[in-house]
Amino acid sequence: MSREIHVQFCEGAGGQFPRATRLVVCFEREDDARRVQAVLPERFQKYGLTLHPEKTRLLRFERPAKRGALPASVSGSVRSFDFLGFTHHWAKARSGSWVVLRRTMRSRFTRTLGAIAEWCRQHMHAPLAYQVKMLGMKLRGHDAYFGITGNSGMIWKLRHFVKLIWWKHLRRRSQRILNANTFYKVILARYPLPPARAVHSTLRKAKL
Repeated sequence: MSREIHVQFCEGAGGQFPRATRLVVCFEREDDARRVQAVLPERFQKYGLTLHPEKTRLLRFERPAKRGALPASVSGSVRSFDFLGFTHHWAKARSGSWVVLRRTMRSRFTRTLGAIAEWCRQHMHAPLAYQVKMLGMKLRGHDAYFGITGNSGMIWKLRHFVKLIWWKHLRRRSQRILNANTFYKVILARYPLPPARAVHSTLRKAKL
């Protein structure tokens, strides 16, 4: 979508979507989902908008305890799906309730590591202070988008691999072997990377 519109479904509460380009709409009933799917293109056309035919789909994504509650006619029964860089999946909260959590998509995670590895290769001879400053900026930028509730494991995993990548390229810039003990206890102690943190709280309990 390229402009702000007001969308209302089933005579219920509507929502504002300023300049949204992607949208997920959830339904409890299959017939409601199919009815909206049928009329949505016409509604959008009134505002000069269109739906991408290859990116618009109906997915069966229900709480595991209710698996099988909806008719099998709903195409694409899934336990998880990817959207906007995250894999959305069901998980149990500490309270025992089912919640939808999000973790970094594998392809996005791999792409981020590849970009950081390439940067380290190109700047392996730069001063350590400059390297840690730039790596910190890259990690904080990553956290600004992917640092959400339930994704802390992937945030920490990214830092683990970034440290290994940094160590690998620092070893290449000198004939002296930089062992792991020196890197972790000396270099990282003097030039620490920013800690992982959840920037956005998105945890919501699923309706019982």
